[in-house]
Amino acid sequence: MKLYIAEKPSLGRAIADALPKPHKKHDGYIEVANGDCVSWCIGHLLEQAEPDDYDERFKKWQFEHLPIVPEQWQLKAKTKTRKQLTILKKLIKQASLLVHAGDPDREGQLLVDEVIEQAKISKTKKQSIQRLLISDLNLAAVKKALSSMRSNREFIPLSVSALARSRADWLFGMNLTRAYTLAGQKAGFGNVLSVGRVQTPILGLVVNRDNEIANFVSKPFYEVLAHLVTPKQQLFTAKWVPSKACEPYQDEEGRVLNKALAENVASRITNQKGEVTALEQKQKKQSAPLPYNLSSLQIDAAKAFGMAAQQVLDICQTLYERHKLITYPRSDNRYLPKEHHLDAPSILKAIAANGGQKTEFVNGADAKKCSKCFNDSKVAAHHAIVPTAKQLKTANLATNEAKVYQLICRHYLVQFYPDYIYNETKTEITIAGGLFKANAKQDVNLGFKVLMGKGELKDEATLPHLAKGMALNCTKGEVVEKHTTPPLYFTDATLLAAMTGISRYVKDPQIKKVLKETDGLGTEATRAGIIELLFRRRFLKREGKAIKATETGLALISVLPQGLASPDLTAKWESSLGDIAQQAMSYQQFLQPLLAELESFVQQAANCDNHVFSKLPKTSPKKRFAKQGKKAPYKKSNYKKSSATT
Repeated sequence: MKLYIAEKPSLGRAIADALPKPHKKHDGYIEVANGDCVSWCIGHLLEQAEPDDYDERFKKWQFEHLPIVPEQWQLKAKTKTRKQLTILKKLIKQASLLVHAGDPDREGQLLVDEVIEQAKISKTKKQSIQRLLISDLNLAAVKKALSSMRSNREFIPLSVSALARSRADWLFGMNLTRAYTLAGQKAGFGNVLSVGRVQTPILGLVVNRDNEIANFVSKPFYEVLAHLVTPKQQLFTAKWVPSKACEPYQDEEGRVLNKALAENVASRITNQKGEVTALEQKQKKQSAPLPYNLSSLQIDAAKAFGMAAQQVLDICQTLYERHKLITYPRSDNRYLPKEHHLDAPSILKAIAANGGQKTEFVNGADAKKCSKCFNDSKVAAHHAIVPTAKQLKTANLATNEAKVYQLICRHYLVQFYPDYIYNETKTEITIAGGLFKANAKQDVNLGFKVLMGKGELKDEATLPHLAKGMALNCTKGEVVEKHTTPPLYFTDATLLAAMTGISRYVKDPQIKKVLKETDGLGTEATRAGIIELLFRRRFLKREGKAIKATETGLALISVLPQGLASPDLTAKWESSLGDIAQQAMSYQQFLQPLLAELESFVQQAANCDNHVFSKLPKTSPKKRFAKQGKKAPYKKSNYKKSSATT
């Protein structure tokens, strides 16, 4: 008997639908006509054991126990899904061949591997396990995947990488949450202060932004505009570009802070001759944006509809699992395999039939066009999130589901549209020895932009006909006073963008390089959950669209060492985890230096200046849980698992 092990029931049913009929539905699995079986996990069936599972002494949180480092790591069955684990282990032992059908990512690989490991099968049986990679739950796509299975041994490094991350997150989360909670208790603050490898740097980002805004002092700066006239009496303006000699009077962004200097320049150029000293006119092209990965979709949905990241992920899961209208949503990839291009005609028909985009836009697409998104070399375990070829029998999408589906359809549809073409003019003008610049842009062909809300050709800025060497008259130099503005508070869209582009917030060039090469803070699958976690733990709050740190969040970041409150630690980890997946580093090489670092962080927690916690508002356990919609009494055990997350 061949046993297919899916990550969740919906995937299991999709696999069974592609196997011989009739089917017999049993408790926790489906038997198909040839005797093979399909069963499933329900997400993680196993979880890391708690500290007190290793030693009863650890039930009480004490500094002298820290850091807690298991000698032999243990997993235990989740209470709610223990029955399904028992069914799976029995089927695994009965099966002659196993097919691993976890989601096509690091966590999906480990999730099923751990269950198989728990069943304690023979080495021979383990070596024969096959890997089924599915990113589209529609029948044709599943059948195609079934015909191209690989050996599960190819994915062992990916599983080891996920295991290393899981254990490292447990070590840091469990130990440092206890350490800082105990530091808070010393100052009379009774709530849990959770610390995690990813959640804490995200909180640090928000706190730093809040502090920057709070401490911001607006300063005036000055621009100089030259009002110019051509020989044909056509008017336009050009902006002064300060020379190197002006640097002492500028801020770090090149803005002139000295009003007298700006007024002097304006005075010197008034009623003076000018000359066009450089002129560049080019026709440029802009390609359509790539199809979505999860983060880019969450960012656009937040901008367009004000949706929270977790809301977008939940909608995507529904579109994928229930409606089967999109491909696997927890993807970090924005490219498609070349063979996927063959499905374009049927996908375009489905977009039109399902109301994914206007029929006129679908009809305007050229299905033969092969954009840069179709690139095998850029596709790994999974590909971009795109519509499937399934056509709905009835229009049964909820309002928000339809909105997200339409976004995904649009970013797929633009792959079959021409480039956006425009003319760009850049000119440099010299007046009384000073340099001035003026730019203009003129639409030529909107191309894919007709789908992006740009309905007609227009000039974004205009310039008269100019030629290099042309003489001009400057009728007036004008000083324009402006004021520096503080950065904006984070929103769902900008916080997600910061997490994916975290290298922008790092000064160390080596760490910046590592973060540019990775996917930023967290993964596509975890970012939304981590943001929500920070809200649940009362470290973040919403004020309208703005995301701000609470008093508790501000206090925690203020006492943490820089290594925990910045993305640097994650950068090092992600680099190492990538090396493990590529077999360039071993599990032990990753873990040993990490343990030394953990010891140092625990000591810093024991000696931190914890007086800030004494000023925090005290929330009674009963009220605290009521606000979070929980009925459980306040116990540290309620936080055991969550404190070990990222």
